[in-house]
Amino acid sequence: MTRLLLTIDEQTAADADGFDEVFLWTRSTTSTFTGTLDPHLTAFGSVRQQNVDFTRIALAVFAADRSVRRQARGSDWNARDFDLTVEVGDPSQWQPHAEALAQAVGFLTGDRWTFSFTRGAPNQAAETELALDETAPAATILLSGGADSAAGALLAALDLPEGSTLQLVSHFSATSISPFQKDLVGRIRKAAPDITVTHRQANLNRTAKRLDGTSFQSEPSSRSRSLLFLALGLAAAERSGQPLLIPENGFASLNPPLGPERRGSLSTHTTHPRFLRDLQDLLTAAGAHGLIQNPFQDLAKGQMFSQVADRIGKPAASEYLSATNSCAHTDARYSGVAPGSSCGVCFGCLVRRASFHASGLDDTTEYLCNDPTNRYATFVEQKSIVEAMHDFVSHDPKPRMVMTMSLPDDYFPGAALDLCQRGVEEMRAFLS
Repeated sequence: MTRLLLTIDEQTAADADGFDEVFLWTRSTTSTFTGTLDPHLTAFGSVRQQNVDFTRIALAVFAADRSVRRQARGSDWNARDFDLTVEVGDPSQWQPHAEALAQAVGFLTGDRWTFSFTRGAPNQAAETELALDETAPAATILLSGGADSAAGALLAALDLPEGSTLQLVSHFSATSISPFQKDLVGRIRKAAPDITVTHRQANLNRTAKRLDGTSFQSEPSSRSRSLLFLALGLAAAERSGQPLLIPENGFASLNPPLGPERRGSLSTHTTHPRFLRDLQDLLTAAGAHGLIQNPFQDLAKGQMFSQVADRIGKPAASEYLSATNSCAHTDARYSGVAPGSSCGVCFGCLVRRASFHASGLDDTTEYLCNDPTNRYATFVEQKSIVEAMHDFVSHDPKPRMVMTMSLPDDYFPGAALDLCQRGVEEMRAFLS
């Protein structure tokens, strides 16, 4: 069991005893987190305290996830035990929901969690800070820089009435992703000039050094990053009371296992229907704004691409979607690859390439696997799951696959099977 604390007070951090790791989130240079966001989210304006609390919880989970190494990889990865204490506004609002939170986060990361809460210092500057001089957004959407979120953001922008405000929320850990996010915002503004598009982009990440100057451990899987992304999005959406939209193709959301090696650190439940439902229920019960919707829950990725093509035409859709980044390997720069490059052989890249193929759109993305000089052959070979994908699509999805997906009660197994069949058909057509 690893005991960890997230505090927003320097003295508490200095006096903390009995914890294996202590994370300090402040405005000062001693903070163990990068970025300009403070623990009261003042840059977001007036935010419900419970949503501020949830952002602290999500950041603490992300930091803990990154700071404790797993003992293995792939299907053999180990489940870790975390005992996490977080400072919040009112611990009595969260402690009754600690078990539900532990179950939801455990489903996301594949670990065992225990949560405790203590009271954090109030925002002393709250009375002097000005409210945001902005119109409440008609819609708030997570914009990661990937093709799914880009498709959702563009379609929402085109659907909003003239004079509306669309709020896009981005988070990045790897700086190579930030330019993709900013570029997409510019493209969306150009495509929908009759609405206002605001962009809240945050770089909130754990530093490499502890408070005592020693180095943190670094676990690369970090499946909990999405929890922080969701928390920031919900905090931004809270002012309008509207649901947070997280566009993700339903096939990827269901997370069908490609094989034994796709369990563990190579899988994710980021937008799994059960995770989103459980998270929404516990946040609402705790008094936070927790409304979450995935507008593409019933679609395969190629069908999403087709919707974009239907709205703006195939040439424009090809250009727009090719400007996104779906690659899972932001560590490519360590192999001498240009920042923001796409390998072309990871799960994200392969589903993306199959979606261009299925929708009849030209894919102008430069993939490392297609480099004519073969300079990156070693990197590509290490990252490739092409063989696993061939094996996966060689058989039609079976009901027993669906029965392992932990679907919520209102998600019909037949609908999940149909969606998996459509996703597999897109992949099979591309790989054949």
